[in-house]
This record gives sequence, C-alpha cells and structure tokens, in this order.
Amino acid sequence: MKVPVENPALDRAPDVYDRMCPSRGVLEHVTSRWGVLVLGALSERGYRFSELRRRVSGVSEKMLAQTLQTLERDGFVLREARPVIPPRVDYSLTPLGEEAAELVAALAHWSERRVPAVQRAREQYDGRTG
Repeated sequence: MKVPVENPALDRAPDVYDRMCPSRGVLEHVTSRWGVLVLGALSERGYRFSELRRRVSGVSEKMLAQTLQTLERDGFVLREARPVIPPRVDYSLTPLGEEAAELVAALAHWSERRVPAVQRAREQYDGRTG
C-alpha cells in the first residue's frame, strides 16, 4: 500500500507562477509541441496510433507514444484497446481533453495566421543585430 506523501504545493491555491505549483506540469504537457499537435488532431476525431502519427507529421513513434501516455495520465486522452485480431487501439479526447484542445488549437491556429508578421519581425530584428 502506498503511503501518501505530503505536498505543500497542494495545500495552497494554484499559482502557475509558483515554481512548486503542480499546474506547471499540466501546462508543460498541454503546451509542448507534440501535446498541442496531438490535442489538436484528436479534436478533429478519434484516431488509431498509426493514423495519428501520419496526421502529426514529424513525430517519432516513441515521442507519440510518450505524449499519448502523458496526456492519458493527465486525463486528457482516452485509450481504448479493442479485443480484435489484429489488436486495435483508438485514441480520443475526454471532456477535459476537449476543453484543453479548444484552447491550444486557438493558439495553434493563431500562430498559423500570424507567421507573416513574425517573419517580418524576425527580419527587422536580424537587420538591426546582424
């Protein structure tokens, strides 16, 4: 039997600016590059692992498995193993995951729209410092 470990950070109101706040870990998982992309893809529909890997171009099998496991542990992703031959595993969002996906998808789509402005800013910066 596990003995509960006291965590003083849990005794206070959440404050993401406090280095001991557990919300920092949640924020890190949700806003990591692969976390954002996996949540965004799963907000479209449920996927099998190989389909999701194709949808999230560039992610390695290991990193996708790790990201899915982390998001599942945090309660954002539902993993459903179906007892068929060959084995089939489907991934979808939980209600908590849908909420997170909506927020990070907005940021991801904003970044797509604002690439030209960012590129101009970079060119201006590089012109001043180069």
